[in-house]
Amino acid sequence: MKLLTVIGARPQFIKAATVSRALAAHHPDSREILVHTGQHYDANMSDVFFDELDIPRPGHHLGIGGGSHGQNTGRMLEKLDALMVQEKPDWVLVYGDTDSTLAGALAAAKLHIPVAHVEAGLRSFNRRMPEEINRVLTDHVADLLFAPTQLALRNLQKEGIADSKIHVVGDVMYDAALYYRPLARKPAWFDALKVGEFALCTIHRAENTDDPERMRGILAGLAESPLPVVLPLHPRTRKQLAQFHLGLPDTVRAVDPVGYLEMVWLESHCRLVVTDSGGVQKEAYFHGKPCVTLRDETEWVELVEVGANVLVGTDEARIQNALASMRPCVGDQQHLYGQGDSAQRLLDQLIRGASH
Repeated sequence: MKLLTVIGARPQFIKAATVSRALAAHHPDSREILVHTGQHYDANMSDVFFDELDIPRPGHHLGIGGGSHGQNTGRMLEKLDALMVQEKPDWVLVYGDTDSTLAGALAAAKLHIPVAHVEAGLRSFNRRMPEEINRVLTDHVADLLFAPTQLALRNLQKEGIADSKIHVVGDVMYDAALYYRPLARKPAWFDALKVGEFALCTIHRAENTDDPERMRGILAGLAESPLPVVLPLHPRTRKQLAQFHLGLPDTVRAVDPVGYLEMVWLESHCRLVVTDSGGVQKEAYFHGKPCVTLRDETEWVELVEVGANVLVGTDEARIQNALASMRPCVGDQQHLYGQGDSAQRLLDQLIRGASH
């Protein structure tokens, strides 16, 4: 089997690495071609990033990024079309909900190359989010849809997608959490804080960072935190805070962005997580930490249903109440997202499909 994998952001590299490792371990006769669109330029994606995380380097780098959603998707389509004609893969594999995801799926579908989508079936039901558009369109052109949960399966069934295309395999992010947890690294600056006695916060979504009123609500809520708040400060968030003349409250300790292994350590050793990130919501659950989500909706609805996650938007009072009342998660963190063998399960389906 010849597999062409399209990725464009650091979280997608981490997810794809779990599948690459499983492919090398269990299907050595298969070949994978990794294509980095360049959608998210990340200065942390140096040689150290690939070496420390045991991630294969991309075979192709398209160098596309920095434009609008339409510009990026169009330029990616053009370059991916030519690359797929050249490589002639048996499958094109895409992850998640970025412009790279949609471009990879569309390019393959128009060339009649089978498409497989990892993290299929997620829905926030907010069509104003570009990620939601990317998810829905990718699911409807995909030939194999790898759903992480039963809820994702039901979402796809409601949209009329054939059951024969859908496979509930669990979540490759849980595979990654298990793999990287023993490798996690304490940040050098952490010694002034106490393990288990801080809240970990991330803020990066444009709907929050680009709206001064939403940012004021978040900061006012964090100001009343009963715990010190560690905030790895995203460059866009730092820039917008300065533009809006907003200062951080005394409860918040801003630090430079952290690497993935440091982030895993912080998630594992905090009391709770406060975030507007989709991936961090799940990682908090994997590490048994309650999550306060600074959004009005989430694609990870099951976390809210089991009480591991609470949606507070940017309302000051709701943020304060959640910070004071959230308790550690109880129960089996594996239950919702599989047993840590999602990569192997989805590869079994791809191999089976390639042989037909």
